[in-house]
Amino acid sequence: MKDFITIALPKGRMSEESLSHFYQCGITKIKEFNHDRKLIFDDIEKKIKFLLVRSKDVGTYIEQGAADIGVIGFDLLKEHEFNVYISTKLPFGKCRLSVAWPQNHDEPNKRHIKVATKYPRITSKYFYEQGINIELINLYGSIEIAPLTGISHAIVDLVSTGETLKANNLIEKNRILNSEARLIFFMPLMFSKGSKLQIF
Repeated sequence: MKDFITIALPKGRMSEESLSHFYQCGITKIKEFNHDRKLIFDDIEKKIKFLLVRSKDVGTYIEQGAADIGVIGFDLLKEHEFNVYISTKLPFGKCRLSVAWPQNHDEPNKRHIKVATKYPRITSKYFYEQGINIELINLYGSIEIAPLTGISHAIVDLVSTGETLKANNLIEKNRILNSEARLIFFMPLMFSKGSKLQIF
């Protein structure tokens, strides 16, 4: 299957949105992925292989040449700085990376603010530019409960509707960046002769 294009997609909602977008654009004949734990799907007619991987691993699969094309959130591209070609924005996956604090929080000493996040690089840069030193608390899930349990003063996390923050008595204070799904490519492939990417 060396003539196949390999596309890495993040497991979950974004893989479904990506597939729907590609189907509507006529790129693939596959309408949906079945949910039997299978992680590789072949579109024989269109010569496309889809890989379903963890969202933050998409960039690594592209960077290492294991996939030709990937769909990934702009937030992850900024955080991990993958060596990939970043192409067009896609019309889904819209959200924002923001700083959130507990409601009615007391202003902590600016010399010692604890911030819980899955985005240490972006978070450190943002607070540094504000002239604030922070202690990073690295978490990989349930970020919203960190201030409620006392392990952090604030969080930096993705926000879509804001309902999760509201449900956990948090207030979105500062927006760091807007994010959406991006199409990315394996760098050497972009500059090779006879590229397989004509359909894109």
